[in-house]
Amino acid sequence: MLKRFVYLKKRAGMSTESFIDYYETKHVPLVLSLAPPPLVYKRHFLIRGDEFNSGEDDLDFDVVAEFGWADRDTQLAWFGAISAADRSRVRSVLIEERVTGKSL
Repeated sequence: MLKRFVYLKKRAGMSTESFIDYYETKHVPLVLSLAPPPLVYKRHFLIRGDEFNSGEDDLDFDVVAEFGWADRDTQLAWFGAISAADRSRVRSVLIEERVTGKSL
């Protein structure tokens, strides 16, 4: 499986709760309306202010979206289909996943 992590930042002045609500109720349906859903589409929202966080102040994103496709051609077709969306504030990286232990 080919995976990509996408990093997005909430708008200045927007609360975390409002950002999550907007992302889940507006952004996710928009993305899914532009192209067939990928095999994996997970959202990992940062929990700011936790006592065990380290380097939190240097992070310039509020959610990591995880996408997965069967192969590179499917991924490229998917990105081509969503190219109409504004991705100017988006950073993304292709990843190679390795798992140690049992996956949940």
